[in-house]
Amino acid sequence: MREVKRRIPELVIVWRAFELRPEPVPTLDPQGEYLRRAWAQAVYPLAEKLGMLMRRPPVQPRSRLAHEAAAWARHQGAFDLMNEAIFRAFFERGEDIGQSDVLVALAESVGLKGEALRRALDHHEYRSEVLADEQLAARYGLCGVPAFVAGGTVLFGVQSAEALEEFIRATERTSNISPSPGPLPERPVKITR
Repeated sequence: MREVKRRIPELVIVWRAFELRPEPVPTLDPQGEYLRRAWAQAVYPLAEKLGMLMRRPPVQPRSRLAHEAAAWARHQGAFDLMNEAIFRAFFERGEDIGQSDVLVALAESVGLKGEALRRALDHHEYRSEVLADEQLAARYGLCGVPAFVAGGTVLFGVQSAEALEEFIRATERTSNISPSPGPLPERPVKITR
């Protein structure tokens, strides 16, 4: 997203919460065939192509608490720092981001007050914000990540910076109104990697 922001400095990026497997949906077996195959065939090759370090996490935590922590960090003016810390903890180090202690340590690692986060998590102060994001995603018909919404149109899947820029430029040319709640149209974009 940094590259897209560099290309379009006026762009405002708003990250929203989305749980792939909220309660009671079972989590996947981290050592199961599906995840091993998906990482071997898709994730590792793409990460290598993008020059990113990614490791298949040894845990498959529930992510709602991590989303609550990110929402808390947004209200502290530090969403980007916390969001990146959470992603790195999970995808680079395999930490269980569904645990309060892990999230508190991550907050402290980026200069935030860990005990303030712990209190917010203990009382679920930002759960309603997370659930509102998920309800919005459901109204728009979103069912996976990543998904990019701009100008009343959605683009699914991992995209190159060029494809995202093309998507944003095209949607800003064709839409000056806010989308009404309901499934959004998809815009096919040629992905060049």
